[in-house]
Amino acid sequence: MSNRFRLCMATLVTVALSASVPAVAAASDTKTADSAALRTWAADTWRSFDAMVAPRTGLPADHIDGSLSRSSASRYTSPTNIGMYIWATVAARDLGLITAGQARTRLAKTLGTLAHMARHPASGMFYNWYDPRTGAKITTWPEPPNNPVEPFLSSVDNGWLASALIMVANAEPRLHARAWALVTKMDFGFYYDPNGNPDANTGLIRGGFWDQKPAGCSVQGNYRGRGPDVYYTCHHYGSFNTEPRIASYIGIALGQIPADHYFGGWRTFPNTCDWSWPEMRPEGGWRDYVANGKTVHVFEGTYRYADKRFVPTWGGSMFEALMVPLVVPEEQWGTNSWARTHPLYVEAQQQYGLAEAKYGYWGFSPSSDPAGGYREYGVDALGMEPNGYTSDAARRTLVDYGWNDPACPRAPAPITDYDGGVVTPHASFLALDFDRIGSMANLRALRAGFPGLYGRGGFKDAVNVSTGQVADRYLSLDQGMVMAAIANELTGDRFQRYVATTLEPTLRPLMAMEVFNAGRVGP
Repeated sequence: MSNRFRLCMATLVTVALSASVPAVAAASDTKTADSAALRTWAADTWRSFDAMVAPRTGLPADHIDGSLSRSSASRYTSPTNIGMYIWATVAARDLGLITAGQARTRLAKTLGTLAHMARHPASGMFYNWYDPRTGAKITTWPEPPNNPVEPFLSSVDNGWLASALIMVANAEPRLHARAWALVTKMDFGFYYDPNGNPDANTGLIRGGFWDQKPAGCSVQGNYRGRGPDVYYTCHHYGSFNTEPRIASYIGIALGQIPADHYFGGWRTFPNTCDWSWPEMRPEGGWRDYVANGKTVHVFEGTYRYADKRFVPTWGGSMFEALMVPLVVPEEQWGTNSWARTHPLYVEAQQQYGLAEAKYGYWGFSPSSDPAGGYREYGVDALGMEPNGYTSDAARRTLVDYGWNDPACPRAPAPITDYDGGVVTPHASFLALDFDRIGSMANLRALRAGFPGLYGRGGFKDAVNVSTGQVADRYLSLDQGMVMAAIANELTGDRFQRYVATTLEPTLRPLMAMEVFNAGRVGP
C-alpha cells in the first residue's frame, strides 16, 4: 500500500468521522431526552398502581379513576391484574422508584394473599374475579345490577399471573421458593386438548373452564383425568399470534403441555374454500416441523398490508401481538419467524393511523372506551376475525378484502368512513422495542395534542383523537404493560430476562426452527 493511498484513506476517514459527529451527537441527545421522559412517565405510572393496591392484601383494583382517589378504585380484580402489579413492582425496583426492600415487602404481601385465595383444587388455577380488599372469590358482581357470577378459570389470565410468579422467583431470590411453589401448582395441562387441531396433528388450549356447569355453552371433560370433570369453553384458542400464547409457552416450559403444541395454533387459516370466511385470503404454504419426535403440519400463511406481509393476530390489536414479547424475546429466539413479523406489524399500525385513516396518531388496542366501558380496538385489516376489532368508536372501520378464488369468490368491501379513531397510549409503549423513535414521537404528540390525556398517574387509558374525549381512568392491565415496556427500554431488557430465563431452554429451539412467510413485498 502506497503512502499516498494511506494519506487519501486517512483524509476520507477524517472527513467522514467529522461529518458524522453532529448526527451521532444529535442521536445521543435524543436518546438522553427519551430516557428522561420515560423515567418521568414510569414514576407517574407507578403512582397509579400505588393508588390501586389494597394495603392489607397487596392486590390491585382492576382500574381507578383519573383522580387517583382510592374511593374510585374498582371492587374487583383478576389474575392478570395481579400479575401486572407484580410486573410493575419489579419494574419500579429496577428503575429506582422504590427500594429493593420496599419491593420485597410488597411482593411478599401479594404472594401471601395469593397462597390463601380460593383456587381450583385439581389444577391449582385461580378464578377470574376476586375482591382486592379481601382476596375473596367473587360470586356476585360488586356493581349494579349485582348479577350472580359463574366462577370461571381462564387460561390466558392464569398465564399472565404465572409469568409474574416466574418473574418473582427469578428476580427476588428471597421469595423464590414461595413464588415457585405457587406457579408449579398451576397445571396448564388442564386446558390442553390433545386433539384440538387435527389438521396440524397436535392440540390446542381451551379458553378456560368452569368447575360447575354454566348456563351457556360448555364441553364437559377433564384432560388430566384428575379430580371431578370440569366444563370447558366451547372454543379453543386457535389463532397463534394472540396473547393466550403466554399460557401455551408456560405450559410447555413447565413440561405440562407437549412441545409440539407450539406449532398447533394457526399462523393463518389455509387459503382454501373451506377456510374462506376470514376477511383476507392468505399467502403461503404448508411446512412440516418435528418437535418431541412428532411431525406437525403448519400452514405458514401471512396477510398483506401495503408492502408488508406479516402474521396476523385475531383482532388486529397491538397487545395481542406485542404483550408477550415484554417477557419473552421472541424476535431474538425466532430470527426467521417473530423477528420478521413483529416490526412489520408495528409499521402497519403506524401506516394505518397516519396514512390511511389520517387520524394523526396511531396505536390501536383493547382499552377503555372514552364514552364509557371497555372496548376491543384494533386495525381490522391486521386480524383474521372477519368482524374484528375496529379503530373507531362507531365500528365503521371493518374491512373485507374479498376472496379471490373462482370456486368460492367474495367481493371486497372497503372502508368508507373512518369516523372517530380511539388511540391508547399503551400501544405505543408496546412498540418501543421495535421503533423507539416512532413510539416516542407518537406519545409526545398525544400528550401535547390532548392535555387531559396525561395525569398524576401517567397517560390515561385512551382518547378519541377526533373528538378529544379522554377515557379518564387507569387500568392495571394497561399500566402494567407501560411499566414493563419502560423497564425493558431502560435496563437493556433485564426485566424481560426474569421470565425468559425459565422459558428459554424449551421455547428457544422451537422458535429457532420455524420460518414465517413474512417480509416486504413489491407494489
